[in-house]
Amino acid sequence: MARHTRLGKSDIKVNPIGLGTNAVGGHNLYPDLDEKAGKDVVRTAIEHGINFLDTAFIYGPERSEELTGQVVKEHGKRDDVVLATKGAHQFKGDDVVFNNSPDFLREAVDSSLKRLQTDYIDLFYIHFPDEDTPKDEAVGALKELRDAGKIRSIGVSNFTLDQLKEANKDGYVDVIQSEYNLFKREAEQELLPYTAANDITFVPYFPLASGLLAGKYDRNNTFNDIRAKNPLFQGDEFQRNLEKVEQVREIAESKGEEVAHVVLAWYLTHDSIDAIIPGAKRESQVIDNLRTLDVQLTDHDITQIDEIFS
Repeated sequence: MARHTRLGKSDIKVNPIGLGTNAVGGHNLYPDLDEKAGKDVVRTAIEHGINFLDTAFIYGPERSEELTGQVVKEHGKRDDVVLATKGAHQFKGDDVVFNNSPDFLREAVDSSLKRLQTDYIDLFYIHFPDEDTPKDEAVGALKELRDAGKIRSIGVSNFTLDQLKEANKDGYVDVIQSEYNLFKREAEQELLPYTAANDITFVPYFPLASGLLAGKYDRNNTFNDIRAKNPLFQGDEFQRNLEKVEQVREIAESKGEEVAHVVLAWYLTHDSIDAIIPGAKRESQVIDNLRTLDVQLTDHDITQIDEIFS
């Protein structure tokens, strides 16, 4: 049985390896997604002890929540599963704006509850900050929803340190989700020390840097999707990044593990990084991600990986 870890100050316990479901019904993010395969991914995760499922209104939009909710309902044991979702995107004609107003967040939670076919959401995140709403007011609305039993814990996503401090003025924030990986380590400067000091779980997104830290590319790969514009995948920088990944491969091979598992295990050695949510398009990837929990990193390994990417 996987060890379980607590989300922030809440009483919610999760397997440290969760599942990001943006490729489950996320038709606006990935072309040609197969919805049956997406549901199979969620089903496989639950069957193999992954209880932390991360979705959002904007994945689809709406479709990821609907498909994830269908599988959780079929599973029949709602209490086995920790459902996390996010809201803030508001469609105004052809435009999408971010809205953190209390009224909008209340509506967003009610809409997500319907799509997920459940009467409570374990973790609700404000997906992106807006320009106008004081963040403690936004979180105050979520605290009322928590008191009403509609959500169990409170998260924010993509907030700066100052926005997080304002959001957490009354100590209500349990989780922040933010970009962090071995190539993008800015969070180590101030964000991670703050979350560690304030008992807030930090959930990194893009932990494998769009596959670069999974060790599956070489210098001959070219990209025509979201990665085509990502500086990590350009020219000389791409070559330098591949060389760093090869150094991690040596550590991984010495343990009979894969690069991705070693990288994910390295994150879990950090204070307040209590859980990670790698995505998956295939059932085999879900099962594979769980191997991270078997990786034993020595202090020397941890320092060595830190120095490779310093």
